[in-house]
Amino acid sequence: MQPDQKRRAFAFAGVAGALAMGGLMSGCGTTPPLAANVPAGDEPPPAPREFRAAWVSTVANIDWPSKPNLPAEKQQAEAIAILDRAKALNLNAIVLQVRPAADAIYPSKLEPWSEYLTGLQGQAPQPWYDPLKFWVMQAHARGLELHAWFNPYRARHNGARSPAAANHITRTNPAAVKTYGKYLWMDPGEDAAVKQTLDVVLDVVRRYDIDGVHIDDYFYPYPIEAPVMTGAEGAALEGRTAKTELDFPDEPSWQRYVAGGGRLDRASWRRQNVNRLIEALYEGIHREKSWVRFGISPFGLGRPDRRPPGIVGFSQYDKLYADAETWLQNGWLDYFSPQLYWGIRQPGQAYDVLLDYWLTQNAKGRHVWPGLFTSRIGAPTKDYPPQEILDQIDHTRARPNANGHVHFSMAPLMENRKGISDQLRTVSYPGPALVPATPWLGNEGPGAPSVAAVRKGPSVYLKLAAGKANAMYAIWSRFGNQWRFAVAPASRVDWAVPDDAKLGVADAIVVSAVDRLGNESPRVEAWRKPLAA
Repeated sequence: MQPDQKRRAFAFAGVAGALAMGGLMSGCGTTPPLAANVPAGDEPPPAPREFRAAWVSTVANIDWPSKPNLPAEKQQAEAIAILDRAKALNLNAIVLQVRPAADAIYPSKLEPWSEYLTGLQGQAPQPWYDPLKFWVMQAHARGLELHAWFNPYRARHNGARSPAAANHITRTNPAAVKTYGKYLWMDPGEDAAVKQTLDVVLDVVRRYDIDGVHIDDYFYPYPIEAPVMTGAEGAALEGRTAKTELDFPDEPSWQRYVAGGGRLDRASWRRQNVNRLIEALYEGIHREKSWVRFGISPFGLGRPDRRPPGIVGFSQYDKLYADAETWLQNGWLDYFSPQLYWGIRQPGQAYDVLLDYWLTQNAKGRHVWPGLFTSRIGAPTKDYPPQEILDQIDHTRARPNANGHVHFSMAPLMENRKGISDQLRTVSYPGPALVPATPWLGNEGPGAPSVAAVRKGPSVYLKLAAGKANAMYAIWSRFGNQWRFAVAPASRVDWAVPDDAKLGVADAIVVSAVDRLGNESPRVEAWRKPLAA
């Protein structure tokens, strides 16, 4: 560990003694009340709160599965390895891509199986299983949230290899799909395309026990250069634009709008099309399940007329027709994860300046959990040292209204590129944290758990029984004057608190329950060390 890392780890550990192995903000709300059997003065500190997540991309087999057509058993083993690594790193959420290109990594009556599972669109994994159900169950068993990530409009990736299945939208409703360079794209101006995406998302919300719905930065496609037909996503990150852009071919839907008396200019009409989907998703998701949070991860630069001095580069407002400021202003999301894929000292796109900008746009007080470009560590060009990511986490924590972050993607954490996973575990995440509460979706606390404790060998064993609406257990153990914090899923029945090598048995153990929205129950004292005779 480098000297600056040692200093940071020491400082973090010092705060952890006072703030339950986390030193992070306690999140929304106040510390829950003590149950009657917890003596005054023995209350643990607030639970550490921070959203710590990683994107798991299925498109082009970036993160999972490692290649198409693996046997189901191998796919499951790779998923478990990802979830185990996330748990070991003290992450608390996975954002899994379930719809890469109008397809599905789960059985669907609306869209075909993804080719990234089997190599052939429309073909199910063999032996048959439901990958999304598997991911949800295995994530929850480890105390991890599972957010389902959808690409809203992409119909075919430029790297696709297999032909479209009979039930793919390019064949069932070709009028709603446009060819744009090497991509096929659903036209956001076509009502059928909007309905398709909305139906797909709400179908997953109804059928799966997910914790969140997540959409990325692909609305209208990134502009491509004509006649070269190359994509501009990389250019956008570098602040470059195509010399001659190929316009998106939405003439039929535009002409219908004009013929129907529409008065917006074309750019404003396109933004209105995207806004309609965002608002409908937010309302529809919460109508189905009030506790499922809706998150958006747009490109990291805001509209040009509002940017802070010195910020330059690609305009998603003018090119992707993504009016992210309006989504925040209207509260059409529960968490906002702008892709801040530049360094802290990047000229024109400095991480800190961009983060502060988005915080000023957050009129409704939604969660702001920026996306970090962790995959740039070890990249062939413009690579990051691991310290850049650690510093971005520290800078985010310094903002009281930014209480989390998301790594893109899981691959560098699985590979431990340049030791990034080791450093995150020892420096940034030495202990677990709860996901911040979301009080605007509900703030009624869950029922207190029932806990029995018995001393056996070198541990205190807890027998746990969940109360009403319990999703997680928060467990504090006091050794001397230090509280240590742990998290367990509500499915756990047994939990052991080992003796400390120097301090022996825990002086006290306190347990509370946490619901799906992060609300905490009254705390229950489970154990108190007997007084010496």
